[in-house]
Amino acid sequence: MISVLINAYACAPNMGSEPGMAWNWITNLANYCKVYVITEGEWQTEIEDALKELPQAENIVFYYNPLSEKVRKMCWNQGDWRFYRHYRKWQFKTYEMALEMSKHNNFDVLHQLNMIGFREPGYLWKIPDIPFIWGPVDAKQKFPVSYLEGVGLKTQLFINLKNGITYLQLNYSKRLRLAVKRASVVVSASSNSQVSFERFYGIKSTLLNETGCYIQKHEVADKTKKKKLDLLWVGKLDFRKQLSLAIQTLSKVSNKEVVLHIVGSGDSHYYQSFAKEIGVEDQCKWYGLIHQSEVQKMMQKYDLLFFTSVAEGTPHVVLEALSNNMPVLCFNTCGQGDSVNDSVGYKISLTTPKQSVSQFSEKINFLFHNRNILKQLSDNCYVRQQELSWDSKAKKMVELYETTILKFK
Repeated sequence: MISVLINAYACAPNMGSEPGMAWNWITNLANYCKVYVITEGEWQTEIEDALKELPQAENIVFYYNPLSEKVRKMCWNQGDWRFYRHYRKWQFKTYEMALEMSKHNNFDVLHQLNMIGFREPGYLWKIPDIPFIWGPVDAKQKFPVSYLEGVGLKTQLFINLKNGITYLQLNYSKRLRLAVKRASVVVSASSNSQVSFERFYGIKSTLLNETGCYIQKHEVADKTKKKKLDLLWVGKLDFRKQLSLAIQTLSKVSNKEVVLHIVGSGDSHYYQSFAKEIGVEDQCKWYGLIHQSEVQKMMQKYDLLFFTSVAEGTPHVVLEALSNNMPVLCFNTCGQGDSVNDSVGYKISLTTPKQSVSQFSEKINFLFHNRNILKQLSDNCYVRQQELSWDSKAKKMVELYETTILKFK
């Protein structure tokens, strides 16, 4: 059995985002490998409790490199740049732990797993004579600034500054370049990231989105005779998710039988006022933040996930929709662009808000009048979720391990 040392800063059971992503990778890889993990330790108690119930727990060994509560708060306060200094120190100490562990264990592979952002590649690559894999890595070049329309000046300045810093780091970071050069395989979290690695480092990276799903089997309801077309929008109410664009699309569709169901956290007053201003307030239904189980019931009941975000990793809500036989309409970008193919939905390219509204409205009108095609998209979701499942992704990663080990020898 392959022995893998994984660096996973954030790891926890029963969570979303980075901690849940790492936990799912580790526990699924453990079905096929012996996995040693160095993690930060914020959720040590939860990890140890979950391992007691895990059939493959004998293949998982955790080591902890804890930080202070102060630094942990910086980590989860998105936009707090102070965290990166502490995070870099954590990565170096983790490297020192890994180096010492490698003297007493015959690791076949070193794997830098998370956080998935490209800005911090860690230091495992400095350990010699063992294959090094990095990824999945999110290395998108920039936020699409044409979709900052209507956003405040402060946010616009921040995003443009971040875009500039991203370019400089991708182009000039010495440690980033050394990590990529040392890596036997770089795994990209999206097609956007593949483009970045080829543009800035001249390498062909492997595409494997960072998150997966657990296969669900639901009977596909026949909704072809419905009068209304129910769209579901799920996400945080901020500019990245582009709810205002979804509301504008509803206006452009100009069909009172199309209803937009809106689920998510945040201040909805601006968006409700906007919907009223453009005359679609009666077609918008607001739910606020509700339990995940209720969202899944809505996915089985309604017709189409309308996902308008322009800046993501691989959004779990898209995978959840497919797991509930709900087709998806989205932008062809980030992880959703890779997860949604022609068999389960429609995608449009990033252009401008005005053009996007027009293209989205065309797709919605087409599906409104062609419910049989919408039914076929729903029927195809079960096969697609198998392709995107955690088990499938773990098997693909193990194949990369095996190929890398053979080449390294």
